[in-house]
Amino acid sequence: MRSLVTGTPPHHVPQGQLREAARTLFPRMAARPQMLDVFSNAQIDVRALARPLEWYLQPRGFGEKNAVFVEEARALITRLGAEALRQAGVAPAEVDAVIVVNTSGLSTPSLDAWLIEALKLNRHAARLPVWGLGCAGGAAGLARAADLVRAGFRRVLYVSVELCSLTLVKGDESSSNFVGTALFADGAAALVVTAADVPGPPALLSLSGARSTLIENSEDIMGWDVVDDGLKVRFSRDIPALVRRMMRQNVTDALAAHGWNREEVGTFVVHPGGVKVLAAYEEALDLLPGALDSSRRVLRAYGNMSSATVLFVLQEVLKAAPRGKALLSAMGPGFSAEHVLVDFG
Repeated sequence: MRSLVTGTPPHHVPQGQLREAARTLFPRMAARPQMLDVFSNAQIDVRALARPLEWYLQPRGFGEKNAVFVEEARALITRLGAEALRQAGVAPAEVDAVIVVNTSGLSTPSLDAWLIEALKLNRHAARLPVWGLGCAGGAAGLARAADLVRAGFRRVLYVSVELCSLTLVKGDESSSNFVGTALFADGAAALVVTAADVPGPPALLSLSGARSTLIENSEDIMGWDVVDDGLKVRFSRDIPALVRRMMRQNVTDALAAHGWNREEVGTFVVHPGGVKVLAAYEEALDLLPGALDSSRRVLRAYGNMSSATVLFVLQEVLKAAPRGKALLSAMGPGFSAEHVLVDFG
């Protein structure tokens, strides 16, 4: 991987203001004792939104929300994609493949087509739009970028963009929608993966393999329900318990599939789905205190931006100039686990 850049929409709102907005959005839920505590318990300070907070206080239909998604997603991926190419020393015409991951809005033609036009990329580049993997998509997209390079596509531009705030359904007083309002935020990331012998700046890291797991009979755990008002979040309170139950063996199997073992891995880059999920991950893997501090810092500064979030965590981890082997992990609808084996050298 030769570059990694992240970004958000311009509207940054403190968590306290979002908590007060919940009183207007969900008066019945907000009136229940301790329900509003979910905003402070989330351990988030500020979140970026695609529109000013006032915009969300009025009912919005699916069409209006999706139009905002397309507009803002295009702007974000164009800006970040251009910067990722610049940092990687890759000319637009040299790009062999384009991957765009998202789950929070719809676009046909897909966003990769827009990116090729906007950045004047190679018109013969392979296109891989990836939709529906939710939080796991950031890890899965990174794995697919490495797969494409191994298959002969020597310069791959990969973008993840999520505008989760647009999935808020005003007046829906379900627990999932209420909790989503306390967690979800907007952001995007772009990076370039190349073959090792491509000229350019030193690699930030090497991608050594990946492993996907789809858990049987688990589609009810996380996802969207499509309603007239848009994409309505669905997730189970059982996710932390599921992580505790399965993650130790799942990680062991992912590493073993590539000849690695747990003792070799010194860094964990984990999607911060929430503080309880991070605590469950630490417990399952017997991690030392502070091992997931990068994940917690990203959660506090940005909230949960679905697929893009784990790439923000990776950027945070890179600030410490880590060495040795690492594991990048995320979970998402399916229900699924995605792991990417990373070597910082």
